[in-house]
Amino acid sequence: MHTILIEPTENPKVMKFVADYNLIPGSLELDRDSDISEIPLAQELFNYPFVERVFITANFVAVAKQDTVEWEHVAESLKNVIEDELLANPRIYLQKKKELYEIYAEMTPNPNAMKFVSNKMLIDGFVEVKSREESAGVPLAQAIFTEFDFAKEVFVSDNFVAVTRDNSVEWHQVMMAVRGFIAEYLQTGGEISTIEAQKHENPVEKIINRDYTDNEQKISDILNEYVAPAVENDGGKISLMEYDESTKTAKMLLQGACSGCPSSTATLKGGIENILKQFVPDLVERVEAVNG
Repeated sequence: MHTILIEPTENPKVMKFVADYNLIPGSLELDRDSDISEIPLAQELFNYPFVERVFITANFVAVAKQDTVEWEHVAESLKNVIEDELLANPRIYLQKKKELYEIYAEMTPNPNAMKFVSNKMLIDGFVEVKSREESAGVPLAQAIFTEFDFAKEVFVSDNFVAVTRDNSVEWHQVMMAVRGFIAEYLQTGGEISTIEAQKHENPVEKIINRDYTDNEQKISDILNEYVAPAVENDGGKISLMEYDESTKTAKMLLQGACSGCPSSTATLKGGIENILKQFVPDLVERVEAVNG
């Protein structure tokens, strides 16, 4: 526990309380109108109605009182308060707690993409960076590209980051390094994105700049309910991009880990196409995939 010494000043209304270490760089001069929300010591001192001002600099706290009390009656109490508060917050200001991010890795159907899942939300929506040249405005992607030469694409959505590698490495060689890097980046307050995330609701509207027709909306609703959750769980995203009523063909936009995945076409033909045929047999006979 730090020891506080009481030291009178030439001004009878002001008493110094001297610590055995430097409290802050610079100085603070506070009165009852000051913002002391992050200064617990000042909050405690101003709980005493006779305290008019508090001055903190170097290794001491100076307190100015009203004439309603004498120092001999209150100095020891203030000394104890200051000692207790410096024990709790030695650096005067509240120490902001670091966000604790826990990151775990998940395989995806795309062998080139790995999903790194956080216990906290990262962004509201999604951001897709298809290449190093497109990473401006997404500091997290820039950091990953800078740190790892094998990183080709980065997809950030809700609480996960999906990273796509090239063929120079295997995931078992680098997975732990990427996981640790992302965790450390987030833990130290690294910025994720400075550009606005795209919303999950009907993201295709931003791509083709039009509203769904009634039939397209029916198809999209089925995708959102029965297909999208599983795709997002694999680190990707699927949206209805286009629908041709004459051929009854639904064209899907694949993003994230699903984009370029060797199994995506088979999954569409074997799973999604069957689901759509089951729920809207009059609308869909064929499904095509377009990589985002």
